[in-house]
Amino acid sequence: LSIIDHAGGAQPMVHVRRAEGPDELIQPPIVPAIFLEGARSVSDGSNNQNTSIPTRTPRSRSGLFSGGTGVSPVSPPSPPTIDATRIHNPDLVAVAFNGCIYNHRRLRAELEAEGHRFHTDHADTEVLIHGWREWGKMMIPRLRSMHAFMLWDRQRADMLISSDRFAQKPLLIGRNADRYRDADLFVFSSAAPGLVHVLALADPYEVPLISGFNTAANITYGHAGSCTPWDRVIVLPPYVAAVVLSSLDRTGTDGDPLQRRLDHDDEDRILPKRPMHSFQLASKRTIEKRTIDPLDDLLADVVIDHLDADVPVACLLSGGVDSSLISHYAKQALGDLTTVCVRMPDPRYDESEHARLVADHLGTDHVEVDPDTDAASDLVHLIEMLGLPFGDSSLLPTYWACRAAGAVAPVLLTGDGGDEMFVGYDRHIVAGRLNELSMMLVPVLIARLIPTAILPQRDPKAFSTRLARLILALRRASYNSLLSIFPAPDAARLLGKHARKPAWFSLPGSPYEAALLDRRHTLPGDYLRKVDTASMAVPVETRAPFLDDRVRRASDEIGEQLTARGRKGLLRMLARRHLPKQIVDRSKQGFAIPVGEWFRDDFGGMRQLLYDHLESAEPFPGLAEAGLEIRMPYIRRMLREHDAAGEAPLNPWHGRDHSQRLYMLLVLSIWCRRFARIGPSPAPQGG
Repeated sequence: LSIIDHAGGAQPMVHVRRAEGPDELIQPPIVPAIFLEGARSVSDGSNNQNTSIPTRTPRSRSGLFSGGTGVSPVSPPSPPTIDATRIHNPDLVAVAFNGCIYNHRRLRAELEAEGHRFHTDHADTEVLIHGWREWGKMMIPRLRSMHAFMLWDRQRADMLISSDRFAQKPLLIGRNADRYRDADLFVFSSAAPGLVHVLALADPYEVPLISGFNTAANITYGHAGSCTPWDRVIVLPPYVAAVVLSSLDRTGTDGDPLQRRLDHDDEDRILPKRPMHSFQLASKRTIEKRTIDPLDDLLADVVIDHLDADVPVACLLSGGVDSSLISHYAKQALGDLTTVCVRMPDPRYDESEHARLVADHLGTDHVEVDPDTDAASDLVHLIEMLGLPFGDSSLLPTYWACRAAGAVAPVLLTGDGGDEMFVGYDRHIVAGRLNELSMMLVPVLIARLIPTAILPQRDPKAFSTRLARLILALRRASYNSLLSIFPAPDAARLLGKHARKPAWFSLPGSPYEAALLDRRHTLPGDYLRKVDTASMAVPVETRAPFLDDRVRRASDEIGEQLTARGRKGLLRMLARRHLPKQIVDRSKQGFAIPVGEWFRDDFGGMRQLLYDHLESAEPFPGLAEAGLEIRMPYIRRMLREHDAAGEAPLNPWHGRDHSQRLYMLLVLSIWCRRFARIGPSPAPQGG
């Protein structure tokens, strides 16, 4: 946990000092604190930096404020004011930054032309300070970046917080009151564990409490989007820029400053000509001239921007269309390129053969690595580091891939975001067809009358299992039913009245609209959270060129025509120019693991870990106090059914696969044991 103090006066950063006795948080009466875990920081007012690690100690209720020198703990001022006699540099601008600005050299040149003088050679972080001085909050649309940052302007008494459009770098915000207007303490962090412990340390009688409502949503879908299981901790939503401190009295009815999205309708076009109204009627030559050619040039330019680094850059190559295309453009730009493929321990989930075919075709220096897998201990480590009950089991293979590839290069280009930008998931196509069926009386009646229990669901990949999920989605005409780990009937059996039911009539009208929904919710809340957690645990930096805002804008300009020639049809047309046909036309495999089988055969200690948690005396400590009831009889039933599904009887209804549901409950139990009860330690008894 890094607590950064910039010298040069009463700076707006937290101080930790060792007083007579245990460590304490020092709070002279200046301004609310800026607190950050695991990020770079820079100030234009000093060169000194002090880092300390506090221990948790109970103390009286108080707020956190910026530090000076030789000051004892005091009660929080109300309202906080700046003591001008203690300020050595009133024009200070300080920034704490997590991420990478890909066009920082161009922005630096623009700012230097306007007279700004940079102190660093090529650091992208300093661009934020000068950009703020020159453009204010409107510098953010100029950034081509993955970022989460906080910028403090002492003279204006403002703090700007921002995330990129897809929240590739998370920024969590905690407060010590239910409403923003009532809070006198804000804590910011790139990960939950440090944040909640600092809130408890600073104010042990106002610790973050578990929200049963948010936790139920997390159980149902594997994540809760911009919410967290704690009632006063949120994740900054994608593409938000808010001035937090001085704007508290100027924002909405509740004083919530986080509803300021940066959506602009006057963006310049990316494609030179407006795409055709119908690709079905257009000739291949016309489509290539008006869409494929400019898209090809755009992706090449975007990848070049993402290759700018001071350390070696490699491509993480899975053998799919997305990562293969990125590898092609990187090879084209660099000449010499290393591609890395990770062989998965199960041959059914291993794509190394396809990756080798792409590498041979492109002529890259291809490296195949085997992950060192210890599934049970790795899972506990990742959940405790993330600090959230994250229910996507592909976190494990993503971590193994990053750990193995990180030994080859510290920066990796990936194909993340290609499916969301170019409508690549099967559920996108299915959602559009379900929406059409939901308008017809007969299919809806059949879906509501047929019980899904009559369909065998022993194999998660079987047609009958997928059909049962489609029937549930059609009953409510709900897209969330396709995304949930616990469908509505299972959620009701597990959570009772606390179960989160999917919204009625929420199916997107087309595959493109389904992809848009995924961009706003599933991509930042699930997929990018997974990649950031896995890569930072190594650590290795991953970059996703498909998430560049220019690619997003080009995708939106094409819109519904993205699937005119099938799932990911337009991108496949482009890929056929550069990749082998068998790679472009093969079915999507995904990055998964057979976690259900591991729960039966104890691969990596996963079965032992599952039963140690779910059959313990208190599997979910802290949830009962939050008012959330987890029905243990149903969990024991799930365990029996899942084991039975792995047997080989003639009866196809013998047992049911609960792979992802049991994984979600295991993760929840790991999280509860570590984080659900955070507060002051009981005082030692005398005698």
